[in-house]
Amino acid sequence: MKKIAIIGASYLQEPLISLAKNMGIETHVFAWAAGDVGEKIADRFYPISIVEKEEILSVCQKIGVDGICSIASDLAMVTVNYVAEKMGLAGNSFNATLKSTNKHLMREAFKAAGDPSPESVEVDTDTDLSALGFTYPVIVKPTDRSGSRGICKVYDKSLLEKAVKVAIEQSFEKKALIEEFCEGKEYSVEFISQNGEHQFLAITEKFTTGAPHFIETGHIEPPDLNPETEKKVIKIVEHALTTLSIKNGASHTEVKIDKNGVIKIIETGGRMGGDFIGSDLVKLHTGFDFVRAVIDIALGINYKEDKECFTDDKSAAAVRFIFGENDIKVYEKLLREHKEYIVSKEIGTPDKEVTDSASRFGYYLFKAEKREDLLSYLPESENNE
Repeated sequence: MKKIAIIGASYLQEPLISLAKNMGIETHVFAWAAGDVGEKIADRFYPISIVEKEEILSVCQKIGVDGICSIASDLAMVTVNYVAEKMGLAGNSFNATLKSTNKHLMREAFKAAGDPSPESVEVDTDTDLSALGFTYPVIVKPTDRSGSRGICKVYDKSLLEKAVKVAIEQSFEKKALIEEFCEGKEYSVEFISQNGEHQFLAITEKFTTGAPHFIETGHIEPPDLNPETEKKVIKIVEHALTTLSIKNGASHTEVKIDKNGVIKIIETGGRMGGDFIGSDLVKLHTGFDFVRAVIDIALGINYKEDKECFTDDKSAAAVRFIFGENDIKVYEKLLREHKEYIVSKEIGTPDKEVTDSASRFGYYLFKAEKREDLLSYLPESENNE
């Protein structure tokens, strides 16, 4: 029986752990003990923090794992690729991982390679902000976090110091990025790579709260893009993956497209997109089992030869997140009008302000034959604000 190490035990990793077990693979899950679902369903659970890469490497060597992976977590990918590189397993180089998990290093790599992305400057607690010149508005974000944590749109100089302080507090390395604000609608682009060969999978149209924090309120596949623009996006993202030396596994790139068709890369993660994008929407929309392909690649299996990765079951698919009572009312409307659309759900009780992706109160995932069938159940886009 093959053995696979999975970094992380939260609900984000549940599809990965469950599918690996269904494939007859022995699952060895590493995470800080917190009572998460992965602790309960793994064949073996090790209460080791996902940042303890040396300790996890030692255990993986003793186990003799055949592969290591994670989905939807930048932080986990640091350990995944460190262990993979040390053990000669499929993955990305540790240097590539640093570029795809640190937004400052990513911006530097994009600039050197000519990939279109916002101008930015890295700052820390010692930076004299008054000496920096910006054209407002700007975006302030931690250099090394995801899930909308610590992100803020700043409209004038008087608010910059506070926004930088919040971003630095959220950062693991205690640094922040101040970057130009890119106008336009936001999309994410999902790819799978193996041995340096990149395969485009899907583009996801994103809905957010808008300024100041841009927390994602929903997603839909397919997006509202014409074929010409879609081809440009795919070409730009494929080049960016090569720039970052991403060679194996999933990737998730966020882009913005303005009214003139100008495309800017906001960031690229060398991992699957969260918020049900990689684990559910891609498969519902394209028929491609993204999670299974990630497992195959981690184990050194050619995913293109795995017939179980491909099905003909394709549809339009969407997810909406619960922020308040209005989201629940729309869910109840969907339930009355098209109960058959609903794929899965988790409906909580909103009782406080949502400050980032982790503090939302649930979701509902739904699908239909056409994109137009789903639009009335999605939040209004505020991406242009």
